[in-house]
Order: sequence, then structure tokens, then C-alpha cells
Amino acid sequence: MGRRDSRADLIDDDPFSSSYRSTSRVRHIHQRTDEQGTIHFDTKSPGSQLPPAFAQFFGQSRWQPPAHHAGPLWHFSKEEKAHLRQAMGAFTLALGFMSVGGISGLGSLGLTKWTVYLLLSMPVMFVAIGPAFLLHEIGHKLVAKKNGCWAEFRADPKGLQMGIFLALLLGFLFMAPGAVMVAGMVTRRQNGHIAVAGPLTNLGLFIIGIPLWGIVLGLSGAFETLPTGTATQGIGQGYLIDGSLVWQAMLIDVGVYWLGANLFLGLFNMLPFGPLDGLKVKDWNETAFYAVILIFAVPLLTMFLGIWTPTGLLLTVAGPISNLIR
Repeated sequence: MGRRDSRADLIDDDPFSSSYRSTSRVRHIHQRTDEQGTIHFDTKSPGSQLPPAFAQFFGQSRWQPPAHHAGPLWHFSKEEKAHLRQAMGAFTLALGFMSVGGISGLGSLGLTKWTVYLLLSMPVMFVAIGPAFLLHEIGHKLVAKKNGCWAEFRADPKGLQMGIFLALLLGFLFMAPGAVMVAGMVTRRQNGHIAVAGPLTNLGLFIIGIPLWGIVLGLSGAFETLPTGTATQGIGQGYLIDGSLVWQAMLIDVGVYWLGANLFLGLFNMLPFGPLDGLKVKDWNETAFYAVILIFAVPLLTMFLGIWTPTGLLLTVAGPISNLIR
């Protein structure tokens, strides 16, 4: 017996599925099912008493317009929240392993220092880089729901495990934590908008981060009170000196990594390969694709060339503020 093509489910529900009557599904606008399981096709406009042919002749819509998502945009199901917590936890742990150089860092630091630096760097990474990942995915979700789709984040357990393993073993981060699952009929343009929403969220976070962390660092006086030589040490290693917690170094690193992470994640996701956002954006509009990718590539390239640095940029904003409150 032949198997039903799964793509047919986008057009109509499978009446022979065992879960056809027992599960909650998104109803398609072209059909409805009564309590006995009979499928009815509605061709009349809402409230119209005319037959379809007459309704069309008199200019009345023959088909019901697509029903957009009626629930709140910021709704997160219990399952989605659990997946987000799982992804954020694994992402933060992997970033912590990366900050201490993975297992190889044990040789130079020793077990005690390695563990302490790991525990100190994880909250810094959580605040600095966590929003870049989390709000990127929420950006996809909100635009998808705005276009009438069901959209929820789902973590990839194997991707999380592989990312943690690579960070621990090799000291660098490469992780596929999961993605927003979208269900619904959208045009190529709408699909491009959903895809580009993530990178544009990272761009917004980068722009907002300049005055935000500049003001925070200026008001706190972190640059002025930072112990000499602390800034030259690796992440985590400059957070504890002679048994004292150097909060200034932690705060500066939050701002610095906030800027760098949002630029990098935005550019990486705009690459036109595999499941990345760039392929969907390019499929929708090549001009938009090249414009967005240049927005991320230019500041990253100039940063690597030493024309500017996140630390210098934040110091430029924080300096005048510190002088005002002295």
C-alpha cells in the first residue's frame, strides 16, 4: 500500500491518521470537520446567503480570507519555555568552557583556578551573549506570528551536546542550539521577512548596546577603577585577584562581548548556506540580502583590522559620563 506524501498535510489533514480526531491541529481555512469527522468545504463568504457562483458574480469574496494568529504575540507555551531554558543553559556552559580554553586550560591554570574562572565567566557570558541568541530567535517568532503562523522554539539536544563537547574538548564554540519551528502558509516575501528578523534583531542589540553599556560603564566608573593590568588578562582570569572579585573587569567584558557577539551572530546567520537565515533572505530579495550582510561585514572587518575596538567605543561613551559625575 502506498504512503501518503507528508507535504499533502499542508493542503489538507490526513483523514486516515490515527491522531486525526484525537489531537489538536491548526485548521486550514479551506475546510472544516464536523463532530462525526466529515470534511466540509466552505465556499461562501461569511454571512452570505448566495450560492458561490452568484456571490462571485456580485463581487462577493468566494473564499474566506486567511485567518491570522489571534493570540498574543508574546505567548510562550510551557514546552517552549522548557526548550529555551535548556538551550540557554547549554549555551552558557559551552561559552564558559570556551572562556577557560576547554580541557587544555587545566594544564596552565590547574583544577582549582580553572573551575573558579569557569564559574565566574559563565554569568558574564550569560548576560553578554545570551540575549544575542535568545532575542534573535524571538525575533523570528514574533514576525512569524505576525504573519499568521504558529511559531515556537525547539532545542536540538544533539546540537547542544555536540556544542558543549567541542567547547570542553577544543576550547572553541560551534553549536546548533535549535531554531524556531514555523508552521503556516507564507509567501516568499513573508518567509524572507521572518528570516531577516533574527539578524536585524542582533543589529538592533548592537546599536542599543553602545549607549546602554557606555552609560552603565560611565556611571559605575568601571574604566577608572579597574586595577592596572587586569584588562590584559583573559576572560575569567582577570575577575579574581588576590582573592578579591574584580567586578569592573566583569562589567566591561559584558559590554565588550555584547557588541562583538551581536555583530558576529548577525553575520554568521546571514551566510547563504544550509538552514541559515541568509539563504531564505537571498531567495526572497538579493538586494536586501547583500545590504544586510554588508551592514554586519563592514564593522566586523574594520574591527579585525584594528580601526576600532568595542572597548575603545564604549570608553568613548563612558569617559564623558564619568567626568560629569566626579
